[in-house]
Amino acid sequence: MQLSEETNAGVEPNADRLADFIMFAQRSFLLDLSKELNKGNVSYAQFFLLGYLANEDYLTMTDISKKMGHSTAAATGLVDRLEKLGYVQRLHAADDRRKVMVQITRKGIEMVSRLRNVIADSISQVMAATESGEEADIQPIYSQLREFLGSR
Repeated sequence: MQLSEETNAGVEPNADRLADFIMFAQRSFLLDLSKELNKGNVSYAQFFLLGYLANEDYLTMTDISKKMGHSTAAATGLVDRLEKLGYVQRLHAADDRRKVMVQITRKGIEMVSRLRNVIADSISQVMAATESGEEADIQPIYSQLREFLGSR
């Protein structure tokens, strides 16, 4: 019996199908991503942190711990490892030297960009295999999901 056949009562059938798709796509993309991360000695958590940093000028250690759902000590460990690898740098706020700001380096941006391209290539292959016009149907759903998940 497939997992999707064990549909929960009250769950929209389309939501159930989308959940199956996300689980399948996640496994596939994460396997490809894992191979690439191993080349740079970077964990998933470190990569996710680099992804956050790539979209910000900097994050404080408190910001990092909140975004990552970790304690400040665990966030410090993530930053320590990324700093040793040259992917991030620590800066101190001009107005308060106790405030540590973490910023992604050029090397970190290059890694995030390269891995994003690996994911985009995988998605392109999936989209090329779909029927013509179906990719246009995906865009509104993607936009709604991104907006919803970004607000959490």
